[in-house]
Amino acid sequence: MKTIKQLLVTKGSTVWTIGPEASVFDARRRMADKGIGALLVREGKRVAGVFSERDYARKVVLQGKVSKNTPVKDVMSTAVTKVSPEQRIEECMALMTDKRIRHLPVLDNGELVGIISIGDLVKEIISEQAFLIKNLEQYISGAPMG
Repeated sequence: MKTIKQLLVTKGSTVWTIGPEASVFDARRRMADKGIGALLVREGKRVAGVFSERDYARKVVLQGKVSKNTPVKDVMSTAVTKVSPEQRIEECMALMTDKRIRHLPVLDNGELVGIISIGDLVKEIISEQAFLIKNLEQYISGAPMG
């Protein structure tokens, strides 16, 4: 299986962030504009947390808070699990499953270099399985493998 570094080459390494003092409303607007389900919350270069659709639903909507008056820092998840570019896809999938999280920031020597979602990992695993199936079918039929 591929490493996260290899996945980021195909996926891209754009990471959308927001500051902890920004309003939840501004965070949700950015997420909607970018078509993403989470933002990394940064204080300077440090990853301070993750703000996700799940945080919004559980910590804003269900608690009756007002998006325009609530800073992201009050509702973000602060226990952020991070991975390195050298980690393997299946290892990250197991980590996400075990911790019940959907986004992993990727840090290389403390520097933020990307973010991966559960969807990114599932897509890559399906692609690799399709490639293996194709090669096995060609092997069985005696056709040249490609």
